Amino acid sequence: MKVLFDTNVILDVLLGREPFAEAATYLMSKVEESEIIGYLGATTITTIYYLLQKGLGRDIAADKIEILLSIFEIIPVNRMILEGALKSGFVDFEDAVLYEGGNNVGVEYIITRDVSGFKASDIPVFNAVEFVNMLESIKGQGLT
Repeated sequence: MKVLFDTNVILDVLLGREPFAEAATYLMSKVEESEIIGYLGATTITTIYYLLQKGLGRDIAADKIEILLSIFEIIPVNRMILEGALKSGFVDFEDAVLYEGGNNVGVEYIITRDVSGFKASDIPVFNAVEFVNMLESIKGQGLT
């Protein structure tokens, strides 16, 4: 299953932001274990690097980005994605860019802490806890 992770979910893991980190870390482990094909937007990578290097320094930021690049697929951002984002009806442009990129590569789900930011999405959107619960429900039914 192809799953797009919003920037805030990855930051929850990297910064240990409670009470959100536990579910987000669990989902990231599913990506590491190849049970989920995880996607990040290219803009997510640049945003995370910027925030981490500002707070923790360049070396730590680079190390964290290398880890993310080794685990996740990266959704490119190009003119088509940006033009689609502008026309998407999303209130937040960054969310629109992630959505358009995810839609372009065929993601099946979006995980975010800002579910309301993706109201215009045709792709099912969950917060991390909801998605963990859905995965566990599917697993319990023997569908994975």
